[in-house]
Amino acid sequence: MSKHIAFIGGGNMASALISGMVRQGFTANLIDVVEPWDEARERLHRDLGVNAHAEAGGYLSHAEVIVWAIKPQVFKEAAGQVHAYNTKALHLSVAAGIRSDSIAQWLGTERIVRAMPNTPALIGKGMTGLYARPTVTATERHMAQQIIQTTGDFVWLSAENQIDAVTALSGSGPAYVFYFMEAMAEAGSVMGLTRDQAYELAIGTFLGAAELAKASLEPPEILRQRVTSKGGTTHAAITSLEESGVKALFSKALFAAQKRATELGDEFGSH
Repeated sequence: MSKHIAFIGGGNMASALISGMVRQGFTANLIDVVEPWDEARERLHRDLGVNAHAEAGGYLSHAEVIVWAIKPQVFKEAAGQVHAYNTKALHLSVAAGIRSDSIAQWLGTERIVRAMPNTPALIGKGMTGLYARPTVTATERHMAQQIIQTTGDFVWLSAENQIDAVTALSGSGPAYVFYFMEAMAEAGSVMGLTRDQAYELAIGTFLGAAELAKASLEPPEILRQRVTSKGGTTHAAITSLEESGVKALFSKALFAAQKRATELGDEFGSH
């Protein structure tokens, strides 16, 4: 909790991680953030008490962990700037698509953990997939885990290509939930509810169903069957979804997200 940690990038995901860390006892004045936008730097310093800087500098030499929370297209350039000041840190990357091989080449180190969080991390309800390169020690894995678990739950992955699947499922997943909520709110308002009523019902339904699934030992298909009486209202809805091929289309959408995650690695990785 008293380790010196630096963040490269101070956007939403960095803010979520830093907020969680400070809440759980990390020392704010031992956290440095490199963030080029003036407004974002002011907000980080004002709201979280961290040290916010416009560019990389000698202060990075003290960092034991460097967290990469930047867009994939600027990673390589930023890595060149940071590497000049620190060659000893553990690197934790939350940048989409950029593979650890590329990061290792740019930073000259094998001490790399990749993470794929999602936006509920902003309220401490995130889900993150983690992958560590083989040379990362158990102690270093624990250091990365300490940072990530401040924003919610996590799973360790055994192979790096699983990160692209995590990106498709949970990384992009909140958007799918919001998409279905949007459809439910629109349908409910047509049925005679106010849009606010329909949206509140949709939120409560997703929250309750997720908690029920988490508390149950049974797979989702069994939970679904339990509320789908033949000839009933739920059966009518599920039958309509099946006849429209919604499950197959949804699977196709997830594969499209996975494919794009792989393409990002190819597009912005080492050349």
